[in-house]
Parts: sequence; structure tokens; C-alpha cells
Amino acid sequence: MSCYDSQINDTPNIDRIAHEGMRFDNCFCTNSICAPSRATILTGKYSHKNGVRAFDDFDGRQQTFPKLLQKAGYQTAIIGKWHLGHGGASDPTGFDYWNVLPGQGLYHDPDMIEMGETKVIKGYATDIITDLSIDWLDSTSKDRPFCLMCHHKAPHRHWEPDEKHAQMYEDIEIPYPQTFDDDYQNRASAAAAATMRIDRDLGREDVKADPPAGLSDWELKKWNYQRFIKDYLRCVASVDDNVGRLLDYLDVAGLTDDTIVIYTSDQGFFLGDHGWYDKRFMYEESLRMPFVIRYPREIQAGTVNDEIILNNDFAPTFLDYAGIDIPEDMQGASIRPRLQGEVPEDWQTSMYYRYWMHLGHGVYAHYGGRTKRYKLINYYAQALGGRGTIDDPKPPEWELFDLEKDLMEMNSVYNDPDYAGVIKELKSELDWLRNELKDNEVHGVD
Repeated sequence: MSCYDSQINDTPNIDRIAHEGMRFDNCFCTNSICAPSRATILTGKYSHKNGVRAFDDFDGRQQTFPKLLQKAGYQTAIIGKWHLGHGGASDPTGFDYWNVLPGQGLYHDPDMIEMGETKVIKGYATDIITDLSIDWLDSTSKDRPFCLMCHHKAPHRHWEPDEKHAQMYEDIEIPYPQTFDDDYQNRASAAAAATMRIDRDLGREDVKADPPAGLSDWELKKWNYQRFIKDYLRCVASVDDNVGRLLDYLDVAGLTDDTIVIYTSDQGFFLGDHGWYDKRFMYEESLRMPFVIRYPREIQAGTVNDEIILNNDFAPTFLDYAGIDIPEDMQGASIRPRLQGEVPEDWQTSMYYRYWMHLGHGVYAHYGGRTKRYKLINYYAQALGGRGTIDDPKPPEWELFDLEKDLMEMNSVYNDPDYAGVIKELKSELDWLRNELKDNEVHGVD
């Protein structure tokens, strides 16, 4: 996203939301994998409380913000990616209308499940999701408020662009990330163990061709990266175009001033950073989420905020703007004061993260805490080799990063005696966070 100073592409339509509203620079997910983050956004609760720790089906009988909006008279819809299971209690609930992809869905001529009925829709998924979203907006009553969740599949793997964007970047070389040649030294063993390397783990379905003969290992790594990143960016370009279509619709319909518009994601993604694709780690590239928000009546245009916000803060925020009481069991807080330029005295200065899916893409289950300057990670399951418990007696591995000095997270200072005091403070804070969030009641890995 160019509003976040991307050096490899432009997203003028997504940028409109940031330029006409606020950009958050420290928005983080609490579990960097698709389904858990989506469940957190719906419920305002961490994975151990909403029941989606990895690729679990969502129990739609539980409380969600769409249900509360619907009860308060809002017209509600979700269109596009759901990825929380389907059938029975896992179908979307709290929505007057839903039309979702099964699983990750297809880019071209996708199956879509409309209110329980599966249909094939001809076309490109990103365009289709936008078409259906605009159709639903056209059908809503103008006398009642609405909440639309427009969820694009793109740019999820395996990155299939549409014909319109298929030739973008064809004759240029996309720049390589600073950490592209990471050798995974000076950290816990988890980094070296991960199986999501650009040079080794991308498949033919990702790069769409066989590599030229005679490439060296270094040349093959660069060839894989260029093939993958260009298709990724082509998919992003289509998303950006379609965000523009929705923003234009609001302008023409006279709804812009009265509508809160948010663009976000369910987690970050490694785009060659550390030589990787995918996410899962608590490292910055997968921990961070984009979050730009526009509401002309209340949010000053062109503003930037660097306070910590989390995906479990989204649901309380939506309810706050709708004038609905925030349930006590939601584990987030409304960011509305931050959008008004205020900093509440009790605003969070640290965040808690936990990735449960042990050995997904070879990534060890771990948890950790982050402040604005430091990040402490505990790979508690690295010695288990499979299923185990957080109380396993085998020693965990720890990492500590001083983000002020090492934003790229290339050198853990956990064993540096100069940071002994910092480690003591952070472990105390981490214990407090786990107790406050009641994660100490849940053990094990998925």
C-alpha cells in the first residue's frame, strides 16, 4: 500500500481512505493466520476465547458484533471470503445477507455460497465480490443504517491475476527486501526451521512456470521472487481498483459523509522479507495489519496514529460508533477516542500475541509481548516435535528484539547481559497480559 510508503507499487484508491481519514502505523493481529484473525474481528476476543486457534470451524452461536448491530436495527451483510467453515453453526450468522466463498475460494469462476445455496459465478473473484457488494448496497433501505463486510480473497496464495492486470510489471525488476538474504543466525532455531522460503518452498502453482535451465541457487531464488511478487502485486492492483469502485459508489449515492470506511486485512505477510512468503511469526511483517479509516464527520483528514491497536479492538469500535453498549467479555477497547485525537489514560502500551498452529509451514507455536520499543517471544513448543503442552519441561527458546535499534529483527539480544533488566520487566508484563486475558487457563498447541 503506497500510503504506507510501499517502494514496489501504488494503491491510489486505498490511499484515498488514508488521505481522507487516519492511518494507523501500529495495528497488530493477535494470531497471524487467516481464520483466527477473522474470528477475533467478529468477536472482539482472543483465539482461546472464541474457539478458533488455527483452522477450526467458527461456532456461530456465540456473540458477534454483526449480531449486535442487527439487533439494533442495522442491515448487515458479508460478501466474499469467510474462511471459518460452512454448514450448520459455522455458516455466517448475524447477517441479513451472506454470499461467501467456500474455504479460500477460486480466483476465476468461483463457487459462492449464497444464503446456503452454492452457485458458480462467472468472472474474476475480486470484481464479483465488488459487484455483489454494490448490488446489496443498492437493495438496502435508505431509512436504516447498514454494515457491509466486503472481504476480498485476493491477494491470497496462489496469486492469479485477472486479464486486465496480467502484464503489469512485466518488463521491470521488483526491488528485493533488505532482509531477502537472511541466514537465520543470531536468533532462536525457529527461523531456520520454517518451511516457507522463497528459494526452496514455493511450488510450481505459485510461480506458474518451470525455471530456466542452468540457474544458480541465487539466480533461482531471484527468479522465484520475481514470479511470485509480480502476480501478488497484480492481484493487489485489482483489489485497489475495486476499492475505488466502492468509494465512487458512496460518492454518487451521497453516502460518503455518513459512512465509516475501513480498509484492513486479517494479518500481514512476508513478501520476500527474511527470504520468506506466508505469515505466522510474531515478526513485524506478519504481525502488522494495515488499518486506514475514513469518517469525514469525525476523523480529521490526513492524520497518522502510532498508538498500539489490535484486531480485537475492531468490534468494540464498531459498536461504539453505532451507539451500542460494548459487552464486558469483549477483550478489546474502542479506538474511537484515538480517532478523535485523544489518548485515554489507560490506553494499552503493550500487546499479547499467540500463534497456536505448531509446525504449520514449520513454524513453532509461540507467544509473546510487544511494546513500542521491545518484542519478547517464547517458542514454547519447539522441542515437542508435535503435540504437547505449554507446561512441557523441555526448555523453551526466547528472542528479544530492540526495535529501536533493529527494526528488521535480525539480531536477538535475549542473551545480552545489557538487556537483563529489560527482560525481567517484559516477562513480568507478559505474565500480566496472559493473566489479564486468561490465556493461562488454556494449554497445549494445535
